[in-house]
Amino acid sequence: MTKLNWIRGDNPVEDALRDEIEMKIKMEMTDYNPDNWVIIKINGDDPHYRVLAGWSGGYLDGDSWRMNSGITRAEDAGDRFNFYGSSGSCYSCGKESYTLRMNNAHIWAKLQEMHGDKVEMMPEDTDWLNMDWVIE
Repeated sequence: MTKLNWIRGDNPVEDALRDEIEMKIKMEMTDYNPDNWVIIKINGDDPHYRVLAGWSGGYLDGDSWRMNSGITRAEDAGDRFNFYGSSGSCYSCGKESYTLRMNNAHIWAKLQEMHGDKVEMMPEDTDWLNMDWVIE
């Protein structure tokens, strides 16, 4: 198997292959911009933190929620925090929208019902930029 030279312009076939690989990587890395969010700490055999995000829908599409794969890092993005997940996704969360709403509160309640004290919601005033996201 030939090792690819990632300098563009050397070989059109390699350039096309590089473009295809980059496109597939970008497809796996998804950005989300929730209307509201909270950070959940999951304890147990594999302790980690996750974003529980919610979107307020309209008459036709309704509310929705997502939980990321597990936070690996966070960064300040002005009026937002960007939380990056182990799957490569980025949740861009408004600093003023840390809350449960109808779109994600039922999921939090279900997590508590299923896992009890193994799940906890992090306080809103947590210093997200100085967290050790990998729990050992």
